[in-house]
Amino acid sequence: MYVYLLVMDRYVSVGRAAGMLGVSVSTLRRWEREGKLMPERTASGHRRYALSQLQPGHDGEAAAQKRTIAYARVSSHDQKADLERQKKILELYCARQGWTHEVIADLGSGMNYRKKDLKRLLEDIMAGRVGRLVLTHKDRLLRFGAELVFALCEARQVEVVILNQGEDTTFEEDLAKDVLEIITVFSARLYGARSRKNQRLLEAVAEAVKASPA
Repeated sequence: MYVYLLVMDRYVSVGRAAGMLGVSVSTLRRWEREGKLMPERTASGHRRYALSQLQPGHDGEAAAQKRTIAYARVSSHDQKADLERQKKILELYCARQGWTHEVIADLGSGMNYRKKDLKRLLEDIMAGRVGRLVLTHKDRLLRFGAELVFALCEARQVEVVILNQGEDTTFEEDLAKDVLEIITVFSARLYGARSRKNQRLLEAVAEAVKASPA
């Protein structure tokens, strides 16, 4: 599994982090045990602290109040099995990292910005209640516009972790459904939602989607 930290942050050693906060190294280790200020670990096991964690006004208590949110999404009801797979992967990864976390999920198009848990996620990010966002793939968040959310995360010092930068196995299927949704909207406006021409166009597009290679 490939893990990519989208919000690029500079990291410092435990000794330098302690100096920047004006506390001892043993205090930082105690905060880590208590879950108040969690470092990342290098491949050799050394602690590294993000500079964003060490900004003025940032302390262990404030860090403890920020949550790790793992977000999953699929486009349609017939992909529920994939939604459960995403949730299990996110749950397992966060648990292995030792993060206190919550997994939330939406069932809806990647072009729909009004999904219930997506709106809730954005509200929590804006309110400063999220410290880390975890995704299986970038496009699970939104088909278009994910970069704006990531920019918001960077502004709010939210770390974004994407577990896999490769192509999602459901990418083509999701994209086809999103394109069909666009055509449905524009066709309804052009011909009228109940017109025979509109219905024929939608049926032809649906058949083309089904016939496309997997």
